[in-house]
Amino acid sequence: MQNWITHVIEQFGYIGVFFMIALENIFPPIPSEVILTFGGMMTSFSKLTVLGVILASTAGSVFGAAVLFKIGTFLDVPRLERIVERWGHLLRLKKEDIHKADNWFDRYGYWAVFFCRLVPLIRSLISIPAGMSGMKFSLFLLFTTLGTLIWNTILVYVGAAFGRNWEQVVHFMDIYSNVMYALLAAALGLFVFYYVKKKRRQ
Repeated sequence: MQNWITHVIEQFGYIGVFFMIALENIFPPIPSEVILTFGGMMTSFSKLTVLGVILASTAGSVFGAAVLFKIGTFLDVPRLERIVERWGHLLRLKKEDIHKADNWFDRYGYWAVFFCRLVPLIRSLISIPAGMSGMKFSLFLLFTTLGTLIWNTILVYVGAAFGRNWEQVVHFMDIYSNVMYALLAAALGLFVFYYVKKKRRQ
């Protein structure tokens, strides 16, 4: 996959960066770390500029996030209620659980969108619950752009600084991603544990 990503960017420049980052947002297994650091490295010996790669990648990120947001709007609360009403007993979910989650996202959703843009994998998937919650699309785009701009700027500049050694950055980002995945798995495990414990008490 890495060879394909670098080939597309080499062949199409800014358009390649835009396309790959947009695809990465819709299909999270594609690593943005490779796209951004390689794009940054390309600025050291091609016509690409750091600012241009940052702008192209940010535009691609926002476009991909908007697609997932719109997909999320088809899974609004009423639809989820019908799904839970039919299948919720398998996971011990009730309609009240949906409303609690929806209320939480209404309260903290914008900041969740912002900070999750700095977390691998989650940075893409957060767009779906944002769309489900009925979040204002304009504010979603604003917080998405701000969070994405930080992530893209850091990796593009680091890629430009490392130059031909850009793959070293990818190695360190893999470690960062694994640490974040472990923390997320631990958090999910604790949530499930306390949720089940609470249900048993009830």
